[in-house]
Amino acid sequence: MIECHAHEDGTEKPPATRLGPPVYAALDLGTNNCRLLMGAPSGNGFRVLDSFSRTVRLGEGLQLSGRLSPGAMERALGALHGCAARLARRPVRALRAIATEACRRAANGPEFLDRVRRETGLPITVISTREEAELALESCAPLLDCCGRRALLFDIGGGSTELAWVRLPGGLTERRPTLIGYISLPVGVVTLAERYADMVGSPAQFTRMVEEVADRLAAFDRIHCIRQEIRCGGVKLLGTSGTVTTLAGLALDLPRYARAAVDGAVLTHAAAGEAVERLRTMGREGLAAHPCVGPERAEFVLPGCAIFAAIHRLWPAPEVVVADRGLREGMLLRLIRAERSRRPRRMSGLGGA
Repeated sequence: MIECHAHEDGTEKPPATRLGPPVYAALDLGTNNCRLLMGAPSGNGFRVLDSFSRTVRLGEGLQLSGRLSPGAMERALGALHGCAARLARRPVRALRAIATEACRRAANGPEFLDRVRRETGLPITVISTREEAELALESCAPLLDCCGRRALLFDIGGGSTELAWVRLPGGLTERRPTLIGYISLPVGVVTLAERYADMVGSPAQFTRMVEEVADRLAAFDRIHCIRQEIRCGGVKLLGTSGTVTTLAGLALDLPRYARAAVDGAVLTHAAAGEAVERLRTMGREGLAAHPCVGPERAEFVLPGCAIFAAIHRLWPAPEVVVADRGLREGMLLRLIRAERSRRPRRMSGLGGA
């Protein structure tokens, strides 16, 4: 369970007292965003103490140059200095800081992360695509507790898209979802936006993006027979990304984005498809003005919708479960579980009460 009491608006939060609950922190430096989450254990999950998110476009131009640009690195460093300052104001017991696709692909990624460690003290490491899929599954597992045999989880990122094919718990011996297979496509909202920049907003552009992604996914379907499994029933489709939460915001007709309404929402196949079509007809100005999109994300919405549409077309599950949670939540849950496993168990009395 995740209890949220903070907004990712960059506002200052008062420092916690030293006598407060243990604080755990997770930092995710992605291709498009830098995100920090701090929480304290609560029940089977955690209570959010502070959160921060800033668009840094670290992967800007990476597709053409193979390197992180000076401007992108400076933007990311600015956000990371802010994260380090927020962390310094709390008694953090454990921190996990990761980088994903942009730093995996960039020739100067290791050099940049060395600089980050020197200047901010943040111990950022690059994680594998498999761990990225595992962390997404970790955070979304509570949304998969209902009936079903399998689940296909997808996370549409800035520089890549991760998919996890999952077996759901089916008996007393299995209490958590099990990863059967995964794939990481080197295609995300930033990479598609840059690749098709000369055709922005055109129907032909959207069709070509959908076809490109669908072609890349076809082999994964053949290996795991996912489409056939969907025909047999009992398969959940679960999406976690800004694209999917935006679609949910539109489908639910929210006047402004509200995490409580979106996280865990279930969209029918038709409702999800209709939301994609509504976004396609808005134009860039309409997207920038929409309260569930905004100017910073306007240029990335349609590439994200194209990735979603390819997944939706190849694997037409009756419903899509929407998750407003991801790598940071998965890291926090792992940190807290690891801490609990290290605690000595209380010994029961040997001679009765």
